[in-house]
Amino acid sequence: EKDVGITEFIAKHEGFQGVLKQRYVDFIVYERNLKGNLVRLTSQTLPETEAKPTVDASVLSDEDRQKITSVLESKEKNSSATLTACEDKELRTKIHHAVKQEFPTLESDTVTVNDGRKAVRVFRFQGNPSRKRPDRWPAGRPDHCKFVLFKENKDTMEAISLLAKLLHVKPGVFGYAGTKDRRGVTVQEVSGYKVLAERLQGLNNTLRGLRLGNFEYCKEKLRLGDLSGNHFVITLRNVSGNCEVIERAMTSLKDVGFINYFGLQRFGTSCVPTHHIGRALILSQWSEAVDLILNPREGKPKDFNKALEYWKSTGDAKGALSRLARKKCIESYLLQGFVNQGSQDLVGALQMIPRNTRLMYVHAYQSYIWNNMVSHRIREYGLVPVEGDLVVSGHTQVRTLSHDDISSQKYSIHDVVMPVPGYDVTYPGKDVRDWYRELMAVDGVDIDKMRHRVKDYSLSGAYRPIIIKPQHTSWKFIHYNDVTAPLALTDLDRLEGRTDIPAETDGQYLALQIELTLPSSCYATMALREVLRKDTSPATQAAMN
Repeated sequence: EKDVGITEFIAKHEGFQGVLKQRYVDFIVYERNLKGNLVRLTSQTLPETEAKPTVDASVLSDEDRQKITSVLESKEKNSSATLTACEDKELRTKIHHAVKQEFPTLESDTVTVNDGRKAVRVFRFQGNPSRKRPDRWPAGRPDHCKFVLFKENKDTMEAISLLAKLLHVKPGVFGYAGTKDRRGVTVQEVSGYKVLAERLQGLNNTLRGLRLGNFEYCKEKLRLGDLSGNHFVITLRNVSGNCEVIERAMTSLKDVGFINYFGLQRFGTSCVPTHHIGRALILSQWSEAVDLILNPREGKPKDFNKALEYWKSTGDAKGALSRLARKKCIESYLLQGFVNQGSQDLVGALQMIPRNTRLMYVHAYQSYIWNNMVSHRIREYGLVPVEGDLVVSGHTQVRTLSHDDISSQKYSIHDVVMPVPGYDVTYPGKDVRDWYRELMAVDGVDIDKMRHRVKDYSLSGAYRPIIIKPQHTSWKFIHYNDVTAPLALTDLDRLEGRTDIPAETDGQYLALQIELTLPSSCYATMALREVLRKDTSPATQAAMN
């Protein structure tokens, strides 16, 4: 944490032990939409405007289903399977309908097998099928299908890429309000441009770790920021500590809040922090950025590192790309950029990395600076407003607190914001602007030159509250014996009929279950850090697990 400026605490209570994210269900996130409502997966039925005709699924035998599954799981683009031979044309028609409804990412046709009999063949949709798919968009229907995405152990962009691959559309047809963590269970809204609810619903038969539901048609695409926050249900397992201390810690969180640091997720999980790449991009150090992205690193599969080692020793992008097993990763996009643009066009090759990922790098650098500056400000001036601090005035403007403002006691520390550095922000008074300038100068970044000739790397900046007080905060203790048993229900559990977690009043282990709502772009792990007074890094958590 200290490597990215996370060093201070608010409360003075003792710390205590607790294991975070021992199981995926220990970290549940529900998006809150712009109306403030929780996004929940409560139904998997189609909207009334798209009721499906009844199809007899029993026409697919267990043997045929296994064959279909083998096609779905095959890595071969031209994978196909011929189902059990059938001379009955009416039955074959029912089989075609069943395949279309249950497996919408597959095509089917009728073929003649070796003994002259006819059979249904299933195969992957090739994009240019010999017959036109009957997916014409109905007149008068809104252009977007909005749905709830329930996911487990997948990040949002990974889930979107998978949906796009299975439906043979570009990832850009999908919109979402925010990205959610990989390690946990998350529920959020997604929209798909002219994607039929029927096709989305059909994916539920084949998806692992994902479930789609609550389909409705709407006029607008969901865009980043179209949410009011996130609600968390967090279970800390194997808690050891005085219950009075824990109560004091939770009361402080509820009444005072926590330092609104950008959490460790912002800075990546590999040995190359994302803010280092961001710094290189901001400084136009293209070769440095490429090396940081394409360097072999610990924790990656052998074939992955061998491909990157081949690139490093030969500069052969095409050869390195052919050695990469994963074709949809940041490294493959960059290598493809070199294949397309040539080895000398570093800027062009970097542009092949999805824009959101490139922005993530430069935003990580801004976050690194912000964390350090907030820590410095709290160490220097404490948790009270001081002359020169900034507060929000109106929707987007800020004003600098004067001596009279401080004397009036009109403002509290919860009103104080600090700038994420950029070309269009005001910096606090006193010595704080100089702190920003000095820290960024260490990296070679000029605080007065945040505009960039590559538009994506021009940083306008923003304002962020330094202290956040969670809403809808509650907590309870849970005793348990089975360390593998879930201690919270998910929406999928409820859809499948599970209604409660059995209580074990004499359980040998203790868990603390916390619920709270945070504004968007706030990190629940930083709230937990304040409660536990412990480092939230994966290494620290692994040591306690």
